[in-house]
Amino acid sequence: MAARPVVLVTRMIPEAGLALLRQRCDLRLGPDDRPMTREELLAGAAEAKWVLGQLVDRIDAAFFDAAPRLRGYANYAVGFDNIDVAEATRRGIPVCNTPDVLTVATAEMAWALVFAVARRVAETDTLLRRGIWPAWGPFTFLGQEITGKTLGIYGPGRIGTAMARMSRGFSMPVVYTGGRRPNEALEKELGARRLPFEEFLEAADIVSIHAPLTPETRHAFDAAAFARMKPTAILVNTGRGPIVDEAALTAALAAGRIAGAGLDVFEVEAPLPESLTSLQNIVITPHIGSATQTARDGMATLAARNLLAMLTGGRPPSCLNPEVLEPGA
Repeated sequence: MAARPVVLVTRMIPEAGLALLRQRCDLRLGPDDRPMTREELLAGAAEAKWVLGQLVDRIDAAFFDAAPRLRGYANYAVGFDNIDVAEATRRGIPVCNTPDVLTVATAEMAWALVFAVARRVAETDTLLRRGIWPAWGPFTFLGQEITGKTLGIYGPGRIGTAMARMSRGFSMPVVYTGGRRPNEALEKELGARRLPFEEFLEAADIVSIHAPLTPETRHAFDAAAFARMKPTAILVNTGRGPIVDEAALTAALAAGRIAGAGLDVFEVEAPLPESLTSLQNIVITPHIGSATQTARDGMATLAARNLLAMLTGGRPPSCLNPEVLEPGA
């Protein structure tokens, strides 16, 4: 009887995915419910042919050197800036991610941040929990209305498109920037306009970031970008933290150059700098854009399906470098 393939799972994922893997594989789970340390990751990879990892796992040349038997890697995330895909491709190792299944959850989270900032939800909630009940007054905690404002989408991919479509109930004009080509669906359905970055910044009342992290998008939102935005503008980031220069953002918020921000991702996820946490006109959440049971189960299932397809010689549903799967590759 042939030995069952061994799969290293670097951190516990929902049972929906683990159950699929247990039917065909022997699992080696990471210690406890926490990220593996770098040392644990490299040691665990030493004998691994198949790995299912997390966004926090750095999958680079050193990882591949430590895993000479590796034949496939599945990322439990749609983002893949933690992976050197070019290096994996050079070594003939397929790499997969989990798109689509978290699109709605993350788009909805972006909207949650928009409203939390616009209506000062977190700020006022904190006061009430501290036992402070400010008397009602005509000028108490004034916020912004969203209906009719211009929504700006930075990165019109799956999640950015989903968020824009959700704006129809608020009668919002939509502008967008980025992407390799025009987003014909947004232009046809919503009359969205594609603008150069500088014009985009000047036009949008709400700027929502959904682009991947690349050398071109890193710190795209710097002091110069904030200077172009409206003083009433709100910035929301559910994409990747380093797209925003946080030092420039905190300076812009403190000076009132923009009205507010909602961040679910950060340049460094912990600990957050006091310059960020001390501001009242910012809402911060701990990278929970995909944190619904539906999305996380979907991610686990897709990651497992990707891995099972790779180890049986099939074609994974979402491979980032499918060229390595071709005969003779």
